[in-house]
Formats: sequence, C-alpha cells, structure tokens
Amino acid sequence: MTYEMILGLMAYAFASSVTPGPNNLMLMASGANFGFLRTIPHALGVALGFVIMCSIIGIALVPVIDAYPVIYTVMKVLSVAFLLWLAWKIANAAPPADAPHDTKPLTFLQAAAFQWVNPKAVGMALTALTAYSYENSVLAVLLVACIFGCVNLPSVSTWIVIGTQLRRILTNRTRLRVFNWSCAALLLATIYPIVTA
Repeated sequence: MTYEMILGLMAYAFASSVTPGPNNLMLMASGANFGFLRTIPHALGVALGFVIMCSIIGIALVPVIDAYPVIYTVMKVLSVAFLLWLAWKIANAAPPADAPHDTKPLTFLQAAAFQWVNPKAVGMALTALTAYSYENSVLAVLLVACIFGCVNLPSVSTWIVIGTQLRRILTNRTRLRVFNWSCAALLLATIYPIVTA
C-alpha cells in the first residue's frame, strides 16, 4: 500500500467514523447519560467490533475477487457511488434526534455485535476494503482493518466527550450546515486515491 493510499484510507476512516451515524449517536447519548468512563466498553466494542467485522468480510472476499477480478472493478465503482451518496446525506443531514434514555450503557459485546447489523459500518468496511486493499491479500485486508481501527476509536470517542455539548451545537442550523458540509467535503476528497489507484 502506497503512502498516498494510507493517507487516503486514514482520511476516509476519519470522515466516515466521525460523522453522525447509529454508533456515534448512541455513543453521544451514552456519554451524556452515563459519562465517559462508563461508555468506554461501548466505544471499544464499536472500534474492535468493526476491525473484526472488516477482517472477516475482507478475508472472505479475497478468494472471490482473485477468481473474478471484474468484481473488484464493480465494487470500486459501487464504493465511489456509496461515498458520493454518503457525502450527500451528510451534507443534508438534519439535527440528530434525542436518543432514548437507557438504564445502562451498551456493553462491549453488544456494541461489537451491533456492527454486523449497522448498515453504515458494513458500508464503510466494504468501501474501505474495495478501495484500499487493492493487493487482494490477507495482509492488505488486515492492514486496512487495523488502520481503520486506529483512526476509528479516537474518532468515535469524541462523540462521548462532547455528548450534550455537541447536541447543542448541532441544533444551531448554521453550525450544523458548516459541520455537515465540511465533513461531506472531506469525504469527497477521499475519492481521489480510489479513482487514481
């Protein structure tokens, strides 16, 4: 993997991990309701659960892509389309709704299992693997998963830290628009290494 590809993957991992989605909204609500320390298992479950899911998906896809290389091209096109769609959704997102109050935060295992049913997480994994594990090897898949995990944990943890503060900021329409358009622009910038690889 080239230096440019690593930077592109890190930018994609950050943009897709830090933007609003089911994981981040749940972490924000948990941070607001239970505090940072009690929400750590939830954040670790999100990050490590994603790495495990990404690795399994990537390793299972490697033989298929090796056997049918055209699948890689199709998946690359679909990944770019997904990024464009995700950037549009982020740019036009409404303020996050108030999450329901739970009696206790999500556990590590619950958060890790949730990654398999979270469409944003599965889409992020498929996009990252298709776009950045171009060598179609187990090592490339594990490298993508590990780089994504290293960027993902601090990114999702920021939602715990800012909790109700972020919720107040994002209810202001002007600030929400600036935040969303900035994240969408960063996400669009990650397409360049994909289409030039």
